[in-house]
Amino acid sequence: MVRQGIDVITVPELQSFGEGDPSQLVRATDMGRVFCTHDSDLVELASQGIKHSGIVLGQQDKHFIGTWVKFLQKMTEDYRPDEMVNMVVYVKILG
Repeated sequence: MVRQGIDVITVPELQSFGEGDPSQLVRATDMGRVFCTHDSDLVELASQGIKHSGIVLGQQDKHFIGTWVKFLQKMTEDYRPDEMVNMVVYVKILG
C-alpha cells in the first residue's frame, strides 16, 4: 500500500508466512517498505540495532483495519519516508 510516498507492507503481502522475523524484516527493508505488524518481536530486533525502513506496530485485539487505515493516513502527514528509517511507530486510535 503506498500512501503519499510512504510505502508499507505486511506479512501477507510479503508472502512470507513461516519465515523468521529477521528474514521478513530484511525483505521489507530491501524493498524500502515500512513493515506494518502486530508482532512485537520485530520491535525487539530493531532495538538490537537491526536496520529497517520503519516499523508500525499495532495490537491485534485493539487495532482493526479501519484503525490501521486512519492511522497510516495520519502518519503520512507527519512523516516523510526518509524519517521512517529505523523508526518504530505505535498505532494509536485516533478520535
